[in-house]
Amino acid sequence: MSKQFDVIVIGGGPGGYIAAIRAAQLGFSTACIDEWKNANGDPAPGGTCTNVGCIPSKALLQSSEHFEHAGHSFADHGIDIKEMTLNLPQMLSRKDTVIKQNNEGILYLLKKNKVTFFHGRGSFVGSLGKADAEGYEIKVAGKSEESITAKHIILATGSNARALPGADFDEKLILSNTGALSIGAVPKKLGVIGAGVIGLEMGSVWRRLGAEVTVLEALPAFLGAVDDQIAKEAAKLFAKQGLSISLGVKIGTITAGENDVSVEYTNAKGEATKAVFDKLIISIGRTPNTIGLNAETVGLQLDERGFINVDGDCKTNLPNVWAVGDVVRGPMLAHKAEEEGVAVAERIAGQHGHVNFNTIPWVIYTSPEIAWVGKTEQQLKAEGVAYKAGTFPFLANGRARALGDTSGMVKFLADAKSDEILGVHIIGPMASELISEAVVAMEFRASAEDIARICHAHPSLSEATKEAALAVDKRSLNF
Repeated sequence: MSKQFDVIVIGGGPGGYIAAIRAAQLGFSTACIDEWKNANGDPAPGGTCTNVGCIPSKALLQSSEHFEHAGHSFADHGIDIKEMTLNLPQMLSRKDTVIKQNNEGILYLLKKNKVTFFHGRGSFVGSLGKADAEGYEIKVAGKSEESITAKHIILATGSNARALPGADFDEKLILSNTGALSIGAVPKKLGVIGAGVIGLEMGSVWRRLGAEVTVLEALPAFLGAVDDQIAKEAAKLFAKQGLSISLGVKIGTITAGENDVSVEYTNAKGEATKAVFDKLIISIGRTPNTIGLNAETVGLQLDERGFINVDGDCKTNLPNVWAVGDVVRGPMLAHKAEEEGVAVAERIAGQHGHVNFNTIPWVIYTSPEIAWVGKTEQQLKAEGVAYKAGTFPFLANGRARALGDTSGMVKFLADAKSDEILGVHIIGPMASELISEAVVAMEFRASAEDIARICHAHPSLSEATKEAALAVDKRSLNF
């Protein structure tokens, strides 16, 4: 006989395991199904984010930044290092340890919250009774096969790296984010197709460790989703660091040899070019993961791109079937998935879950970091919104000077009449942490004046946020 639950969550990534925990906290008997496994075959919940995405990339970004600082900037602090060497196996081992700690942490949290965990792939078998509203049967295919049922199903199956036609990932020469995190030796020449978040972060890691990195981007503008002023500053700083970024590129034939990869492409001037790389990372976006879900069996609707169709509350076309995270519309961000997971669990309980897409922060963990929330200046212009802007450079911030990292700025955009904050954009040290103040302010519909009047600790990087808010009214005090 099938085990019965109130809620079954398929997928144990940020959206899935958080949804399961919140559902259990609300009193529902809850199951979470996830098929990720580590090298030993043991469960490794956390999805792409924990296993081959957010967490391992940040571990390598931190390690590679330490390496670069030790080789280039420690001397300025009076720290002399002689005969510095890179122990790449140890760096990768540390990254794997961080992953494992997060996997184990999620398993502990599921157990602590009395969520029943199933290790395997979940898929629909069918609906129960004559009406879908009565519930659904889900098959779990793991070491053994079993069947479980529940009235409510939450789909959180995530996404996969998008491949270029004719250039399938082999994770040896042609790499997705998975292979990019496990390169066994620093390549002399590394190619990256796609100047998005993953491409820039992975390119930064391997450039710091000694690779000559070339980034090829199809779009004519660099970081088109980022505020123009911030993107231009980023392009200038990345070029200074040694990242070679070509825009307006049209990729042609990609050929993998025995030990290298050749890429034929046309540059922005229309000139045919060929480059040969030791490794090639392809980071051109991600596709929703619905393979093996057996959606057609129950009539679950997908759109033309393979995303699960949902409404504003994450409801699918099926009664009591919900979907969150990368597999539905909206930004493919782990924290967006988490917020949707919590909101769905609360909606199942009859509460009013809250997800405000306009206050979801974005972060690129390069050095300097780039973070933003709300509208960009180009968006406000296109929408005909009257606004005021204020900026403040980290060059004028005492804490940034003490850190030895004064690149970048904070930028505020506020409504011209009401002064309500419409967007905040940061490029500079610890931007990923600084952006949280802006998110809170925008959730409470604060004005730039509100931030300008709040006392910020001195010396701190957050003072740059206050000063940028002051600059909206042209009364910055330290620049």
